[in-house]
Amino acid sequence: MIFVRRPVFGRALATACVLVAMLSGCADKTPQATDAEVAMHHYVSDDPPSLTLVTSVRVKSQGGVHSALIINGPERAVFNPAGTWRHPQAPEQGDFHVGFSPAMEKWYFDYHARVTFDIYAQTIEVPPEVAAKALELARTNGSVWPGQCTVSIAHILQQLPGFEDFPSTLYPSGAMEAFAKYPGVTTRVYTDDSPDDWSDLDLDFND
Repeated sequence: MIFVRRPVFGRALATACVLVAMLSGCADKTPQATDAEVAMHHYVSDDPPSLTLVTSVRVKSQGGVHSALIINGPERAVFNPAGTWRHPQAPEQGDFHVGFSPAMEKWYFDYHARVTFDIYAQTIEVPPEVAAKALELARTNGSVWPGQCTVSIAHILQQLPGFEDFPSTLYPSGAMEAFAKYPGVTTRVYTDDSPDDWSDLDLDFND
């Protein structure tokens, strides 16, 4: 289920994903795709170029536990540093998933939004050259160590025109608050009452 509501920041101390090794947090490496698999699954969107900071937020404490970055440029992809999510239609190299179509985005949010976690998606439109640079930086970043999800995204943003002042932080909630200050950011909040064990999803390909 998807609800859009006014975001609430700073209601609880931010929780770094270094402290959380669970469904919406950072985790061990996921299987890597071949170049051939990646080549088969590129997805190009007609939507304007944009960056979307995605934050998994614990419902009870309102602390962020994981960050990801959706990039819509020459292709649409998601940089999901040290994350647990994967899908054969969105093959991954490093922590960079290609083929991030609307169907894959829905699957991604369904996977992360649980009864104990809400998902905040903050989107800002950017010039085409900024989106293209973000894609290249995320593509070449490589795999991120557990606990470094947010700071790795901050490092990418700091190299983009207009985001040079983005703070280096380990805390997903801190990054979410900083991103919200940029003019033109829109926020969607995804909530779901699905169980934490993913029993509502077919995850056979994760075995």
